[in-house]
Amino acid sequence: MTIPPQTVILNGRLITFDPNSPFAEALAITDGLISAVGTTAEIRALSAPSTRVIDAAGSTVLPGFIDSHVHLFGGSVELACLDLTGVQGETELTEVVREWAAKNTEDRLVFAVQADYAILGEGIKTTRQALDRVLPDRPFAMYAPDHHTVWANTAALEAAGLLHGAEVEAGAQVVMGTDGRATGELQEPSAYAPVLRMTRHAGRDMMGLVTGADPVPAATPAERALDKAALERGLKHCASHGITGLHNMDGNFYQLELLSEMERDGTLLCRTEVPFHYKSPDPLDRFSEAQDMRQRFNSDMVWCNRVKMFMDGVVESGTDLMLRPYPGTDHIGDAVFEPEHFNEACIRADAMGLQIATHAIGDLAVRRTLDGYEAAQRSNGRRDSRHRIEHIEVLHPDDLPRFKALGVVASIQPGHAPFGGYFPPSGVGAMLHPDQIPLAYAWQDIRNSGAKVIFSTDWPVIPVDVMPTIKGAVAPHSLGAPWRDQSQSLMDTLASYTVENAWVEFNEARKGMLKPGMMADIVVMDHNLEAMDPQLLDQSRAAFTICGGRLTWEA
Repeated sequence: MTIPPQTVILNGRLITFDPNSPFAEALAITDGLISAVGTTAEIRALSAPSTRVIDAAGSTVLPGFIDSHVHLFGGSVELACLDLTGVQGETELTEVVREWAAKNTEDRLVFAVQADYAILGEGIKTTRQALDRVLPDRPFAMYAPDHHTVWANTAALEAAGLLHGAEVEAGAQVVMGTDGRATGELQEPSAYAPVLRMTRHAGRDMMGLVTGADPVPAATPAERALDKAALERGLKHCASHGITGLHNMDGNFYQLELLSEMERDGTLLCRTEVPFHYKSPDPLDRFSEAQDMRQRFNSDMVWCNRVKMFMDGVVESGTDLMLRPYPGTDHIGDAVFEPEHFNEACIRADAMGLQIATHAIGDLAVRRTLDGYEAAQRSNGRRDSRHRIEHIEVLHPDDLPRFKALGVVASIQPGHAPFGGYFPPSGVGAMLHPDQIPLAYAWQDIRNSGAKVIFSTDWPVIPVDVMPTIKGAVAPHSLGAPWRDQSQSLMDTLASYTVENAWVEFNEARKGMLKPGMMADIVVMDHNLEAMDPQLLDQSRAAFTICGGRLTWEA
């Protein structure tokens, strides 16, 4: 006897990404899998009285979005933080910070996120003295959107033990003033980690990024409950945007344990891959932890099969690694890894069958990352590794063809670009030489080279909201020469958010297409995306989200 589907979706414009049947009208879901795809009449005929019917009403139906570069724990926690997006000038900053502080008197540290590098005005440095004026009587600190810089007032620096400087990892810096005391600018995770320890979650949310280690002492039951509640809010938020899968970009056993507990409890709404985070001070022997992670966590909902590394910082703070000095300076940025150590790490990870994802923004960082992946191929032989480079914001022309030649995946966040709709172009443009600009944020050039391109947000650097990023890729702002037009087709963009992100996690046979036998990870949009003005794509959002046949969001 044929089991009737639990759910059917009818009257849709299905973009299946199945090359044998790229479009359809309807589908059926049985026991967590897509059991049939066809016309509305065909799928309706399979239904029983008990079948849930979702009427797509002509809107786009897609495989569930997979955001392939997020910081889930941090993004989830920051949903409850003071958000400084759009705040400009000391007067406005003072007003919003003091209002927040008055409502949150129990916080040991008044902490804000999304503080623009020019929040006090173009060309004005953010200092502890300025933040002392903003909030003179309590510790106060704020995160830059890219999460590579924290600014802190004097009280926060004193409480964190940073006012007189500190030893930090390569590539990080407690910026010091001529008076021998910290200016308030803390560059990169190891410099600002002591500040994060004073936040509501005591920095546990960012520990997978800052150290890759677990909380010491171990989190108490109350702290674990607090952290899981934050993750639950974050996952609901992701599901509300049509997301069914996440590739986390920081990791430790603690996060994997929390997510696995949530899977057991039924509160894990998105499939989540968590990497082993390998830091530059780490010995190669630490890769034994990666093997342990992979063996312990391997379900369809929570798994580890990847190592994450950082090669450099970011353009805006001058910490990304360039082939030549920034304009008007003798500074090329900061190397997180020395080439020999990075190459050894790549060889070790590749030999273990781990996928590698490396943050590389500057052109020298990208080159050294490609060199490391090439060293792994020479040492271990070529395999279907699907190693990734994250961001690739500045690229030398000589390195463009190396992506396809080495089989390296370009993992790109369209919203990061100065033409992507979130950040002003002035900050990045001032840090680049004119001849570097044509291959800056070169999405379409990389795609045209034959390399694989995948899209994501890097939440909470920008919101995890899918459609503004899709708009940024399809209809980016025009900045004029020497910036090149990197606009993407809608179909390429949707593919890079769905089927290609399933492929990059080695799950192309199980998800990423609307096809019988595939996991029922599906999003029903509230518009027909193909019929929309590209400039209005950000006005669409998920009407229904389904993960493994389970309805995780309904508008």
